[in-house]
Amino acid sequence: MPLPLLAKPVRAGYPSPADDFIEEEIDIQRLLITNRPATFLVRVSGDRMVGACLFDGDLAVVDQSLEPRDGDVVVVDVDGDRSFKIWGRRGGRVSLAFANPAYPAFGLSADALVEVWGVVASSISPQRRAARR
Repeated sequence: MPLPLLAKPVRAGYPSPADDFIEEEIDIQRLLITNRPATFLVRVSGDRMVGACLFDGDLAVVDQSLEPRDGDVVVVDVDGDRSFKIWGRRGGRVSLAFANPAYPAFGLSADALVEVWGVVASSISPQRRAARR
């Protein structure tokens, strides 16, 4: 479903009346998803990834066809516990980390069973959050 794209970026200040011109339409699905058969959405729960701009209630667009690189956010199972982590390799070993300094470092044991479900390719962050009940 294509949506209109304004021709000029919008400043985070006072708008110009000339900024209303629509340049083209963008298909949000095409913008966010490059490999549809390998992509799924998952809702973020908690605050352990705020340093990676993934906030509670956001939707993460996860691509299973991407190989994780240092610094990527991944959806990973560690001994059956699924979560988001920052992916890394140090000295040939996998390292996983939270993206919130309020939490202690994530300790990954040498015999941990690690299964990567995919790499977070993008996210959708609602600006108007629904009231919690």
